[in-house]
Parts: sequence; structure tokens; C-alpha cells
Amino acid sequence: METGLASATPQENSISRQVVAGFVAGFVAVLLFHQGMATILNAAHFGTIREFPTALTHPFGVPKIWSLAFWGGVWGIIFALIFSRVPRGAGHWIGALIFGAIAPSLVAWLVVAPLHGQPAGHGWHAVGVITGLLVNGAWGIGTAWILSRMMRPLALR
Repeated sequence: METGLASATPQENSISRQVVAGFVAGFVAVLLFHQGMATILNAAHFGTIREFPTALTHPFGVPKIWSLAFWGGVWGIIFALIFSRVPRGAGHWIGALIFGAIAPSLVAWLVVAPLHGQPAGHGWHAVGVITGLLVNGAWGIGTAWILSRMMRPLALR
């Protein structure tokens, strides 16, 4: 009986690994890097973002931290598929920072906020914009770092 797994091409296996690794890296990066930056910003009395938020989301009723981690995982998939083609080096890390800071922030400001009945960009207050860029940029660096650690053993096979 054939399961289909054995007949997968090396390219299909590679993409599958990138998707899984991307989700895991993005999910974990939210918990460590995104929320780590939020903790640092709160300790510095900068911004109003709460670290490890436990308020329940609507309509699913899960704590916000798990929703953030889930969406970090989804963004991690996109990140892994894009950055698997970027050569390692300074440009890779700068790209990770820029991707993390810009892409999720723009979606949060221009799509998610209006869907929740809030103004685009949450009103474009400077502190809020800077906070978003910092926590999401930290997520980008964290995702790149975790992916580099996860994919290295796979490359050796």
C-alpha cells in the first residue's frame, strides 16, 4: 500500500520541511523575540503594548498570546519560503529585520485594525508605529535565527 510520502520528490520534501520549519520558527519567535522586545519596551516605559497578553480573542476565545504565536507561525511560513533563497550573510539578517518590521506591521495596521473596528494604523501615533516596527523586527530576526538552527541539520543530510 502506497502512502504517497515515499513518492514525494526531493523538492516537495524540501518545501514541506520549509513550511513546517517556518511555522515552528515563527511561532517560537513570537514567544521569545516578539514578546521579549515587548518586555524590554515595557521595562523602558516605552509604548503601551502588553507582553504575553491573556485577553481572549474574538470570535474564538483563545488567549491573545496564542493567537499572536499562531499568526507568527503563518508569517514564518512565508518568511521561510522567501528567505530560503537569500544567501547567508549580513544581507540575510538585514532582510529578516526589514521583512519582520514591515510586512506584518503593514498587515496589522491596514487590514487587522480596520477589521476590528479600529482606525488604520491605530491612529498612526508615533510611539505605536515605532513599537510595532520594533516588536515585529525582533520577530523577523528571531525567526531567521531559529530557522538557521532548524534547517542546518537538515542541510547536512
